[in-house]
Amino acid sequence: MAKRTKSKALDTEFTMFDVVYEDGSRTSNRRVPTALLGGLDGDEPARAAIEEQDQAISEKSGKPPLAIATLIRSTKGAAEPVRDDRKKRGSK
Repeated sequence: MAKRTKSKALDTEFTMFDVVYEDGSRTSNRRVPTALLGGLDGDEPARAAIEEQDQAISEKSGKPPLAIATLIRSTKGAAEPVRDDRKKRGSK
């Protein structure tokens, strides 16, 4: 049998962010190029990149862009598992 090789991470060139807007709405896993981050500015360039994305989205939708309240890096295990409360077939 052939050995299984470990696959590389798919999104190494992007960093994901969760965004909370001033109206309380939230978007998760917004992609920002990793090359923009780091250095003395830290994650602050991500805010500008996401604001640019929001501006492009607002132009297409015709709605004004929302102001960003907080910007946090997404964590891999942050999503809760989906619970299936339906009865399984065959169980009574």
